[in-house]
Amino acid sequence: MKLGLQLGYWGAGPMTEAAALIRAAEDVGFDSVFTAESWGSDAYTPLAWWGAATSRVRLGTAVAQLSARPPTSLAMAALTLDHLSGGRHIIGLGVSGPQVVEGWYGQPFEKPLARTREYVRIVRDVLAREAPVTSAGPHYPLPLPADAAGAAGLGKPLKPITHPLRADIPIWLGAEGPKNVAQTAEIADGWLVIFFSPRMAGQYNEWLDEGFARPGARRSREDFEVAATVQCVITDDVAAALDRYRPSTALYVGGMGAKERNFHAELYTRMGYGEAVADIGRLFQAGRKVEAVAAVPDEMVRETMLLGTADEVRAQIGDWEASGVTTLMVTARDIPTIEALGTLVDTPAP
Repeated sequence: MKLGLQLGYWGAGPMTEAAALIRAAEDVGFDSVFTAESWGSDAYTPLAWWGAATSRVRLGTAVAQLSARPPTSLAMAALTLDHLSGGRHIIGLGVSGPQVVEGWYGQPFEKPLARTREYVRIVRDVLAREAPVTSAGPHYPLPLPADAAGAAGLGKPLKPITHPLRADIPIWLGAEGPKNVAQTAEIADGWLVIFFSPRMAGQYNEWLDEGFARPGARRSREDFEVAATVQCVITDDVAAALDRYRPSTALYVGGMGAKERNFHAELYTRMGYGEAVADIGRLFQAGRKVEAVAAVPDEMVRETMLLGTADEVRAQIGDWEASGVTTLMVTARDIPTIEALGTLVDTPAP
């Protein structure tokens, strides 16, 4: 199993400890470092800035939002970073949710699966640089049709001026639902998982196997990455750690989405926490956030974490690896935890 450091996106300001965390992670054998974006800091700028001080770790976005950039723009950023890092970039993509896509980017959220498929194909065509890039659409038509509203009618197919260092930069997709996960197994090189639970491995594998079995599937289980984001707390005080992360669970389940459509809430409902999800959502939407946090059961928090003493965490890591996870993307924010993980996980030699 490999280790990744998930730095996420910024809160009110930059993450001042990031550079030290990345140095520690590279020193103890971490395979990769990831950044994210929501509606504040972007994914690529911090990754390039901090990545410039690294020499070995892979540099990934987890995730870059589809609606933040046209596919050709994303491909430009990816091929640029791949050159600057000597071929260490991982493209991590996700659709986000309707509240962000329509509220922040001002774009329609409809047909996320079809948009993802078209987006990935265009990115791959840019990186292949075999011919000028065209797309019939309907989501990302290239060139823009001459009869489109406001079009000058002068667009022509282009291919990148810069020759990509790698035509096959790996593309990993963030996915939560069964159809999205199956499509990820079909068209991508890896799956970026949030709120992974080893208990649900059988269900995950059914979704993945459906994608692997499709005609023209890009990968098989043997060469496909499953990268799971996970909070890791090595401690004797489990209760205190659960209380620290309970608000985050309540936020994702109750506040990171609309009452009518919240993919995180749907995920936890599939995990068997439907009653708790309903209570948390009702309280959060009513502005009763303290009560919403209190309504989060201990096991709902603990199931998606690595939590306990060093020996307990080592055993849990074994469960996650046995469940099919190939990369643990830990959200550790202190060097002792990073160093401890370097001793608890049997990482492949660099």
